[in-house]
Amino acid sequence: MKICVFGAGAIGGHVAARLALGGAETSVVARGAQLEAIRARGLTIRAPDGTHSVRPKAGTAAELGPQDAVIVTVKAPALPQVAEAIAPLLRPDTTVAFVMNGIPWWYFDRHGGALDGRRLPVIDPGDALRNAIGVDRTLGGVVYSACTVTEPGQVLVEHANNRVILGEVDGRDSPRARAIAAYLSKGGISGEVTAEIRREVWMKLMGNLSQGPFTILSRQGMSGTLSDPAVRGAIRRAMGESMAIAAALGQGFEFDLEKRLAGSAKISHKPSILQDLELGRPMEVDALFRVPLELARMAGVETPTLDLSVALATQAARAAGLYKD
Repeated sequence: MKICVFGAGAIGGHVAARLALGGAETSVVARGAQLEAIRARGLTIRAPDGTHSVRPKAGTAAELGPQDAVIVTVKAPALPQVAEAIAPLLRPDTTVAFVMNGIPWWYFDRHGGALDGRRLPVIDPGDALRNAIGVDRTLGGVVYSACTVTEPGQVLVEHANNRVILGEVDGRDSPRARAIAAYLSKGGISGEVTAEIRREVWMKLMGNLSQGPFTILSRQGMSGTLSDPAVRGAIRRAMGESMAIAAALGQGFEFDLEKRLAGSAKISHKPSILQDLELGRPMEVDALFRVPLELARMAGVETPTLDLSVALATQAARAAGLYKD
């Protein structure tokens, strides 16, 4: 199976390496120093299960040509560039899995009920992704993997609990998702398929939305941020508000907040949005923070803690020149 990973940063590099190790004919769309390094020396991941080096094809979409599947792993601010560039990778039957953080552009497509088909123009301005790729090709995706690019072509994977979860936007059984997941699992990362991809989106987003703004304000990873009891209490409230939004949108789930906080308090890894701030990269403020709060307003859910933390984090992103409304 020919699978291209569009965006070979930390997550994309890890996913591409696992696909190659699992036997997929893997390629990556990359740019700059990362592209040059992968072309020259391949891609190396250093993970708890060992150091693995692979040699995926690397180039532009036009150079790589049509694929059986494309896995998009860019940050949300780069999605307009994906819409512009992805066409050479696509056949009519090419699957495109968006394995990203935050509320996805397709969230209300084939959702059912009164909200079915609602657009999210902040995430997909001008329906660029919808027109370039379409819902029929699209798979939803969620990834859990703490990784960092330590130098071009080199990715450090910080723990062994790595998962990629895929699912159809209408919840149907998905042979195409299972095929991709099988390559990932064979390559050493847990590839999973779900019939409830929106619930998985919210389970991941709960951490990004409730904890991410506080790490931006503290400039620390989770362990440092949670060391202050007042901050820990605020994050606990923010997590509860995040869960309330999900429940109001029909995606409720049970979660032990104290257990989650205790686990987060052991993690020194900095969330990707804080890494973006420190490295001067565009920040995913809309997909991770502001659009979820728009959905809260739509659902009539009050979120006082999130409102304050997101407002302050957004100010920090604007002040750094890394976010514009």
